[in-house]
Amino acid sequence: MEEGNGFTSSRKAEHIRICLEEPVQGVGVTSGFESYRLRHAAFPEMALGEVRLEASFLGKSLRAPLLISSMTGGTSRAGEINRRLAEAAEDRGWAMGLGSMRAALEREELAPTFRVRGEAPSIPIVANLGVVQLNYGIGPDDCRRAVELAEADALVFHANALQEVFQPGGDTDFRDLYRRLEEVCRKLDVPVGVKEVGWGIGGPVARKLAEAGVAFIDAAGAGGTSWSQVEKYRQKDPLYREAAEAFADWGIPTAECVREIREALPDIPLIASGGLRNGVDAAKAIALGADLAGFGRSLLRDAAEGGDVRGRLERVELELRAAMFACGARELSGLRQPGVLERRLR
Repeated sequence: MEEGNGFTSSRKAEHIRICLEEPVQGVGVTSGFESYRLRHAAFPEMALGEVRLEASFLGKSLRAPLLISSMTGGTSRAGEINRRLAEAAEDRGWAMGLGSMRAALEREELAPTFRVRGEAPSIPIVANLGVVQLNYGIGPDDCRRAVELAEADALVFHANALQEVFQPGGDTDFRDLYRRLEEVCRKLDVPVGVKEVGWGIGGPVARKLAEAGVAFIDAAGAGGTSWSQVEKYRQKDPLYREAAEAFADWGIPTAECVREIREALPDIPLIASGGLRNGVDAAKAIALGADLAGFGRSLLRDAAEGGDVRGRLERVELELRAAMFACGARELSGLRQPGVLERRLR
C-alpha cells in the first residue's frame, strides 16, 4: 500500500522521536565484533603521530575511513539534524549518507532538508532511496533527480524487507528487484550502492548485487537499531505490534556480514555499519575487510539536541588511531596483516 505524500514526512518525524525516546536496540543479537580481538603489540615500533587514517571513497579523499550513516530527512527538524551532521563530517573529513529521499521526490519543497552540500563542500555525500520503491513507481529518472537534489556523489538503495512488513502501510512487493536495480545501475552516471538497514547483507546476496552492477555495498548488519522494533512503536494493530517482538534478535551480525562479503567480493568497496560502538570496533571492521566504518544512531542525539557532534566524531578517530598504534598498524592496510586480528577464545 502506498502511503500519501504527507504521511512520508510525518513518518520521518515519528522515526526520529522513537529512535531518541524508545528502546529500539536489537535484543539477543550483537554486531559480532566482541568475538574478535586486536592483538596487542607491546613494542609498536612507531610514534603515535605516524599513524595514518587517510582513506578515499567515491573518488574523494577522507581524513579518516569513517562514514555518518544514512538516517533522516524530510522534516524541518531532520533538516537541522542533517546540517549539523554535515558540518561535523566536513570538519573531520568523514563521508556522509542521507536518509531516504522519497519525501523530497513527492514534495520538492522538502528537498532542502537533504541538501547539505553548502555545509559539506568537499566530502562524499550519498543520496538514498528504498530499493522496494523501484516496484512502486520510482524509476531511473527519479533516482537521477534524487542525486541532483542532494548534489550527491552517489546513490545508495536501502533494503528493508522486514521493516516494511511491520511498517503501517508497508510496501512488501520485493519481486524482481535485482533486474530493476541493474537497470538503474546502467542508466545512472554516478555509482550506485546498496545497504541494509540493520539486518545485514550476506555473501550470496552480495554476489548477486555485484552481478547487477552495484558499485559499493554497506553491510549494515545486526547489532544496532532494529527497525522492526522501531515500527512496533508506530503500530496501532496489536497483532503486528506483538509479532514484531519475535524479531528483536533477527539479522546477520555485522562482523559476519563483512567477513562474508569480503570473501565473496575481494575488491568491492565495502562499508561496515550496524552496531559499531567506538573506534575499536571500526578498527576490527577494517581488519575484517571493510574500507569504511559507519556510525548512525549513536550520533543522532547530539545532532538532534545541539550536542557536540564534532567531539563525538573526534573521539571515534582517537579510538581508531590508538587501536592501530597499540597493535602496530601504521596504516589501515596494517590492520589486515596476518596475526593482527584474532578470534576470542570462548
